Amino acid sequence: MNNTARFRLMGAALAAFAANAGAADAPAGSTATAVFAGGCFWCVEADFEKLPGVLGAESGYAGGAAPNPTYEKVSAGGTGYAEAVRVTYDPAKVSYEKLLDYFWRHVDPTVKDRQFCDVGSQYRTAIFYQDDSQKAAAEASRDTILQSRRFKVIYTEIAPAGKFYPAEEYHQDYYKKNPIRYNYYRHGCGRDARVREVWGAEPH
Repeated sequence: MNNTARFRLMGAALAAFAANAGAADAPAGSTATAVFAGGCFWCVEADFEKLPGVLGAESGYAGGAAPNPTYEKVSAGGTGYAEAVRVTYDPAKVSYEKLLDYFWRHVDPTVKDRQFCDVGSQYRTAIFYQDDSQKAAAEASRDTILQSRRFKVIYTEIAPAGKFYPAEEYHQDYYKKNPIRYNYYRHGCGRDARVREVWGAEPH
């Protein structure tokens, strides 16, 4: 077995162990949140809401400093904010480590300040941790991918979450409200095609 395969198996085993441990330790009925940036928040929201154990996802803005960001300001660039999604999940059914694994396999971490057809730091990939345990898990998941030597570099930011600002109402569940326009955008932007190119045929 070569080193790449060995690291992949080790990473999968650790992730499975963490997922099972997290689910076993979580009290029934509890919820938790996680914040991710992966380019267009319509797409990230749609992806996470398909994951069993996720109760909902909310589009918004994270990573900036000025209060009350708006879509017009953030999309224009220069605010420090990224389009982001706050995921609410049931830790008895899905662990934070599983969310991390799912996140990685729905983005292209090999590019800086862009995702697919969207360019600018507002479309950067990021894991916004909310406590030390999330920070440690995020860094461990990144390091596992780097150790596999799949990629030479990962540009995904791991940073404190700070304040999360929900986006305007018309952005929430956009993929449900405007399925034709959403699917046209997603296909035209090449998101799924690029994810397959980056991650191959692995299930994600």
